[in-house]
Amino acid sequence: MLTALVIIAICVVLISWSRSEPSQVNSPSANAIIELPNHPYTFGIIYPMSHPFYEMITQNAQKTANSLGSKLIVKAPDETNLEQQIRMMETMIKQEVDAIAIAPIDAEALAPTIKKAISKGIAIVCFESDCPDTGRATYIGSNNEQAGIELGRVITERLNGKGMILVQIGMSSMSSVEQRLSAMTTYLEQHSEIQILDIRAHEGSSVLALTDLEEMIDNHPHFDAYIAMDPVSISEAVLVWKAMGLNRHAIAFGMTHEVKEAMINGQITTIVYGNEQLWGDHIVQSLLKAVTNESLNNFEFLEVATLSKTQIELLPEF
Repeated sequence: MLTALVIIAICVVLISWSRSEPSQVNSPSANAIIELPNHPYTFGIIYPMSHPFYEMITQNAQKTANSLGSKLIVKAPDETNLEQQIRMMETMIKQEVDAIAIAPIDAEALAPTIKKAISKGIAIVCFESDCPDTGRATYIGSNNEQAGIELGRVITERLNGKGMILVQIGMSSMSSVEQRLSAMTTYLEQHSEIQILDIRAHEGSSVLALTDLEEMIDNHPHFDAYIAMDPVSISEAVLVWKAMGLNRHAIAFGMTHEVKEAMINGQITTIVYGNEQLWGDHIVQSLLKAVTNESLNNFEFLEVATLSKTQIELLPEF
């Protein structure tokens, strides 16, 4: 009799426990909280080429993506290659990523692929160089006209309105390059007597950038200043300035760890930059807003500023 009572008591306790402690395995809400990240999205970023400048942007973007629980797929041709950039875009469309950020090498050539992605529900954000007539969600980067004007102002100030300069640009097909160069040359024509001796476009090739720069210096040894308008030009200029021990103005557009070090060491005299070290965060935040249908401005311009050696030494690490 006692044994039977004990068995009944144990059954009562077990039934009570089962009612007061619902199973976590059978609770959908509990599973959702445990298994799902905050924002389960996959974002793609496509650069025009591989370069430490873009690695800096990726580091910043990855940090933000991690904080949002989102996945990043990052692609870039080894050197500037329009066909590769289009294929990378097509691959991401097939992968059905949620959104893509791209710096278009050639806006006109990439427009059909961008429109194709948008038609399949993939949000597009442009950065560095724009492709505005495609339905893309927003553009992130410098106001390139403002950047060109600031370059012109700085050159005029450093040379007291007179002198001869050499100019090197990257990819001539990128709208950002064309806009900056046009605004800079217009400013110089209107506000100075400065003569542009030569303009070379290396189209993303570091080898061509180096040989072009050496050739320009050989052809115009009495130049007063050199203007590097893209990261590849800056990298090669640093090598040339170190090797030749040149004591001429070297004015760079764009910020990287290398540029910061070169200015501290004296190879670069002035930097005009568009807060590029912040682009990655803004890119990912904008991709998230695009896929969640939050409001975005048509353009998100980051401030263009000029830094002296003293100012850059005070700039926080990035």
